[in-house]
Amino acid sequence: MKSLSLKLKDTVFEETESIISRINKPRNRYINEAIEFYNLLQKRKLLSKQLEKESNLVREESMKVLAEFEELL
Repeated sequence: MKSLSLKLKDTVFEETESIISRINKPRNRYINEAIEFYNLLQKRKLLSKQLEKESNLVREESMKVLAEFEELL
């Protein structure tokens, strides 16, 4: 496990302290869970951008194939 020093805005720290005292969870665990959640969110955003980019690359060819199928009907 890695150790790090972290600077938080006073308001973020106070809000965090208030929440962890009410849910009875250690600060370290709470922050680790928050970062894990945020990492998952960012991975999904990156994947979405990648899929959009790749979809745009094949869009024109897909439209041609679709037109050919429609002619067959």
